[in-house]
Amino acid sequence: MASGDALQNVLRYLKKLEPEMVEFQKSITAIPALSPINDGDGEWDKAMFIKDYLLKNGITDIQQIDAPDPDAKHGKRPNLIARIPGKSSEKTIWLMAHMDVVPVGDLSLWDSDPWQAVVKNGKLYGRGAEDNQQGLTSAVFMLKAFVDEGVQPEYDVAVILAADEETGSGLGLEYVLEHHPDLFRREDIIIVPDAGEPDASMIEVAEKSIVWFRFQTKGEQCHASLPENGINAFKAASHLVVRLGRLHEIFDARDEVFAPPVSTFEPTKKEANVPNINTIPGDDVFYLDCRLLPQYPVKQLFEEVRKICDEIENEFSVKIEIDTSQVAEAAPATPIDAEVVQKLKAAIRDIYDVAAKPMGIGGGTVAAFFRRAGLNAAVWSTLDDVCHQPNEYCVIEHMVKDAQVFAHVCMQK
Repeated sequence: MASGDALQNVLRYLKKLEPEMVEFQKSITAIPALSPINDGDGEWDKAMFIKDYLLKNGITDIQQIDAPDPDAKHGKRPNLIARIPGKSSEKTIWLMAHMDVVPVGDLSLWDSDPWQAVVKNGKLYGRGAEDNQQGLTSAVFMLKAFVDEGVQPEYDVAVILAADEETGSGLGLEYVLEHHPDLFRREDIIIVPDAGEPDASMIEVAEKSIVWFRFQTKGEQCHASLPENGINAFKAASHLVVRLGRLHEIFDARDEVFAPPVSTFEPTKKEANVPNINTIPGDDVFYLDCRLLPQYPVKQLFEEVRKICDEIENEFSVKIEIDTSQVAEAAPATPIDAEVVQKLKAAIRDIYDVAAKPMGIGGGTVAAFFRRAGLNAAVWSTLDDVCHQPNEYCVIEHMVKDAQVFAHVCMQK
C-alpha cells in the first residue's frame, strides 16, 4: 500500500498544479494533431511541444520512436516515451496516452472554437480535451510532480505518448510493440487512461470481438407495378435483417464481467438503393455491427452468418455478398486479480472513495495490443464519455484526481 508524507506531498502538489494543467491543455489543443488520413500533418508539432515541456521540467530521459509516414510532417509519426527512475527497476509502471485527435466535424455544432480551449463551469472544452488529452495531461503532470517534489516512486515509471490511435495505431503503439518488444516485461504494470465512467468506478480488463459486416443483396430491378418481372432485393434484405436476429439465440452466453453481459448484433447503416418510389430495387446494402463475447471464435460467427444468408438466397432467389470493414478478434482478458487491477482499485478507493470494479466492454481500446502481446493492461480514467462529439470537454477536477490516482499507484509497494 501507498502511505506516508511523500505521497501526501505529491498529491497536494498535483492539486496546486491545476492551473498549469489547464494552460498545458489549452496549449496542446491549439496544435491539431490530425492524421494525414484526416487531412492533417500528424503529431509532429504537438509531440515537439510536449517534448520541450518535459525537458524544461526536468524530465530528460525521453526516447523518440518515429514511424515512417510519407504523408506526415517530416515523413514521421513520433511516439514519445518519458521515464523517471524508481527505487527499484524490478518492473516498470507504464501509462499510455495518445496525442492524435479526430476532426471537429460540423463546426456549426460547436459553441466555441474547437482548437481554442475554453473553461466554463469546471470543464475545459476543445477537440481532444477528453480524448485523450485528459489522460495525457494527467500522466505528464504526475511525472512533473515526482520530479518537482523530489519524490522517487517505488518502481521505474514510463509514460508513452503514442501516435495514430484514432486511425488504427499501426504507426503508434502497434509499431512500438513490433519494433521495440524489449521495452516491456510481463511483470510490468500498464495503465491506459482512455476509457472510463464519470464516477471512476470501471476498470476495463476485457473486450469483445468486433465484426462489421456489409451485406449486398442482388436481385433484379423492375417497375413497382410489375413485381413479377423482377426480384426485390430490398424485400429479401429486410428478411435477412430480421433473420440475423437469430444470432442472439446461437451466441446466447452471458458474462457478467461485461456491460451488457451478452453478445450484440445490431443492424446499423443502410445505403440508398433506388431514387424513386415506383422502382423495385435490384440491389440493396446494409451493415451489421457485431460485438461477440470472447468465448466464441469469430470463425463461428462467419459460419452462422453465411448459413442465414444461404437460406435467404434460396427463399428469395437473390445473391448475397458478405464483406467486412473490421474484424478484431478479442484479445485475452487481463485477470481481475492482476497486480495492475489491484493497485488501481486501492488508489481509486483512496482518491475517489469509490469501490471500482473490473469490467469488460463492447468497444475496442488500444490496450488490446498489449494484451495480445501477453502483457496485462488495464484501461481506466474518469470520463463523461464525450469523445468525438461537438463541444467535447474534460472535467478539470477529474484530470487532477486521475493524476493523483496514477501517483498513488506508483507509490504502492
